[in-house]
Amino acid sequence: MHVLIVLFLLSYHLQLEDQSGKEILPYPCQSDSGTKNASELPRPAQAKDHDAIFKDRCCFHRSNTEETLAWSDSVDTLLANKDGLAAFRKFLKSEFSEENVEFWLACEDFKKTKSTTKIAAKAQKIYSDFIEADAPKEINIDFHTRNHISQNISEPTLSCFDDAQRLIYSLMAKDSFPRFLRSKEYKELAKKQENRNEKRWLPFL
Repeated sequence: MHVLIVLFLLSYHLQLEDQSGKEILPYPCQSDSGTKNASELPRPAQAKDHDAIFKDRCCFHRSNTEETLAWSDSVDTLLANKDGLAAFRKFLKSEFSEENVEFWLACEDFKKTKSTTKIAAKAQKIYSDFIEADAPKEINIDFHTRNHISQNISEPTLSCFDDAQRLIYSLMAKDSFPRFLRSKEYKELAKKQENRNEKRWLPFL
């Protein structure tokens, strides 16, 4: 009887061996050279949070009310925002003073110029468009500032319009910008953004 039991156990053990003679372990979490531990098994990808799902599946993007209202913080915030800048330019155009923001933008672009040849060409264009007497977009600056630019325009530097740009910035910040915030255009734009936010589209989850 004992012999039969021994033979049975031996037969069962042989069935657990593969062709190469290595023992096949009954549980995959047990370690050997051909199997992975439970800690090494691939884990399911973590589900995205709701905000990530909404962002991935939303079919459009828009400026929100907070962004529009943030333009009222400062003229810098307004000028740095594409939609805000467009609205401000439209307002200035209605007041026949669009040349101020155009000059400011031209100066910002000019200060990024690297080529010496382009510096001279751009400086001359800014001077002829905005600075010289009877320029098509002549800006309102004092005689001293205008005269100083005229005397140095033959050898322009990247800072040659800085004084004039500061004056125009101050004019926009203290005069045009407060009026813009009280304007019908700004109030309608803020209201329009608010109405859009009240009609959010739900993602198809």
